[in-house]
Amino acid sequence: MFKALLLEKDDAGFRAGLTTLDESRLPEWNQADVLVQPEYSTINYKDALALTNRAPVVRAWPMVPGIDGAGTVLESRHPDWQPGERFVHNGWGVGETHWGCLAERARLKGDWLVKLPAAFTPRQAMAIGTAGYTAMLCVLALERHGLQPADGDVLVTGATGGVGSVAIALLSRLGYRVTAASGKPQEADYLNALGAAAVVDRAEFAAAGKPLQKERWAGVVDALGSHTLVNALAQTRYGGVVAACGLAQGMDLPGSVAPFILRGVTLAGVDSVMAPRARRQQAWDRLARDLDPALLERMITEIALAEAPAAAARLIAGQMRGRYVVRID
Repeated sequence: MFKALLLEKDDAGFRAGLTTLDESRLPEWNQADVLVQPEYSTINYKDALALTNRAPVVRAWPMVPGIDGAGTVLESRHPDWQPGERFVHNGWGVGETHWGCLAERARLKGDWLVKLPAAFTPRQAMAIGTAGYTAMLCVLALERHGLQPADGDVLVTGATGGVGSVAIALLSRLGYRVTAASGKPQEADYLNALGAAAVVDRAEFAAAGKPLQKERWAGVVDALGSHTLVNALAQTRYGGVVAACGLAQGMDLPGSVAPFILRGVTLAGVDSVMAPRARRQQAWDRLARDLDPALLERMITEIALAEAPAAAARLIAGQMRGRYVVRID
């Protein structure tokens, strides 16, 4: 028997709550070949949508949510994993079509798992989570397109969120001058402590703007989409690169081709859900090298498993900063 958050939806409506389940209810071994004990999980934006039923994230009912997990392998039928090894899991449709990690037990595919770097504890790994791993994928995308600190300022939108917080910490440590865009002026000290050299109001980017604007950014990490992404593109310098990884403002792109054909700007899409295993391991290895673990404590709020639904509602309402880390005990 194990404790888990269970999402249910039927004629009686939607329910999310802590319950006790038998291991026999986990996915069959022919569907997933590694039994794990998550020690920590987290609440990403997608988890929050599932836990609040605000969007059709869950596609199979009932569902144990939790796209992220870190902990210990208990039993394995996969050649790459042995009992006792430490793992990190991000994405792969877990918490949507396959039972996830907001539980004391999960059965996952070994091909989905990444070795937990020795530099991190499971708690620290979940302070990073999909949001931080996505931020690292964005940094890798900027680097692949040739961006260097000497090229100029880098803009990070959604700065107080999980992706934004880790992106600021990573980029500043790598030597970039980072400008953070946020709608929370009261969080300026938090953003400066992570490494932001300047903080601007997100309202500057939130509405429709000109197709080409003053060149300000050598690079951009954007987690918002919609007008924010379009304005960031319009302000990117000649030959600059924009890494787009989110849609918190919207999934539309109401812009112009002008930045691409007149300034040679690159729009690099970043996907964290189905990224190949080798790229995931590269991202986690770089996080172990380039992220200051001491900064993680500034980003996180730790909660118990039973508190996850209420925390998800606060996240959707924009009432939190950084990362929720969920203690699975």
